[in-house]
Amino acid sequence: MTEPVQTPQSSFKPRIFSGIQPSGGLTLGNYLGALKRFVEKQDEGIETIYCLVDLHAITVWQDPERLRQQTREGAAAFIAAGIDPKRSILFNQSQVTAHAELGWIFNCIARMGWMSRMTQFKDKAGKNSENVSLGLFAYPSLMAADILAYHATMVPVGDDQKQHLELCRDIAIKFNNDYKVDFFPVVEPLIEGAATRVMSLRDGTKKMSKSDPSDQSRINLTDDADMIAQKIRKAKTDPEPLPETLEGLKDRPEAKNLVNIYAALAGMTPEAVVAEYAGAQFGTFKPKLAELSVAKLSPITTEMNRLMKDPAEIDRILGQGAERADAIAQPILAQVKDIVGMIRSR
Repeated sequence: MTEPVQTPQSSFKPRIFSGIQPSGGLTLGNYLGALKRFVEKQDEGIETIYCLVDLHAITVWQDPERLRQQTREGAAAFIAAGIDPKRSILFNQSQVTAHAELGWIFNCIARMGWMSRMTQFKDKAGKNSENVSLGLFAYPSLMAADILAYHATMVPVGDDQKQHLELCRDIAIKFNNDYKVDFFPVVEPLIEGAATRVMSLRDGTKKMSKSDPSDQSRINLTDDADMIAQKIRKAKTDPEPLPETLEGLKDRPEAKNLVNIYAALAGMTPEAVVAEYAGAQFGTFKPKLAELSVAKLSPITTEMNRLMKDPAEIDRILGQGAERADAIAQPILAQVKDIVGMIRSR
């Protein structure tokens, strides 16, 4: 990949972009790893742009009606979690054509070797790489377009998306070098918090996923209070009590996962949680975690249910967000076309 060059970051307005794929119900992992942090960033005085990435969703086949439903449900989750559509820009990706247009230009900047090294593609394609869509292979290039169409300077990401963001940086650098411009910012990842990567409740070595066959592996944002408490009680653990220091959780993935979830929900460090519950059995810790989880998540579920009763209002919010996003992206895309050498009407 290209060697990093100095890009004058100070010339770019601080701007955060991030998105969530509407290809399944959102989970506790999405809330702690993304939504909760999105709300915190909204309150820091930086311009925030948040997107339901439906173009990414169709890299694997989606039932059309279900995709529409899940996009609205994702928007409802953003709002219920605390995103204010007046303070942040909230929209679905396909309504802003700059994403697809810039994505194609980046397909011509990115190298096949870069794409083939993406571990997420290897994981999703498995042994059937010849049969997956071209879109799935080019997914990281479109992700770069999502970010750079707004000259975003920061992206809140989980650990699993860090490689894609590094590729975004490489695409920006190569574009700048190829055309001898300092046009795209070299975006910075924002990886922080106790539970940036929430793991399965059934297997602490695997990420909590909305696509896991077992519903017991995750807490859905649509789960009611009883279901949340039940899943926490049944979460896999080990027979040992909680240790006195965080180091004691090193080889205990399920225990570490529950401690991290508690810490993220409570706004504590994992070290503080371990110190508070040192020596406690999971028969004591799990009810406390269940109580905390219900307290934090039930209001979000209730508000999501209320919002979903008015899909037209959700569509209106997404449409207004798309207009605001388009107003930022189109001038940037126009400059890209000028730099590349494309003729366009003025």
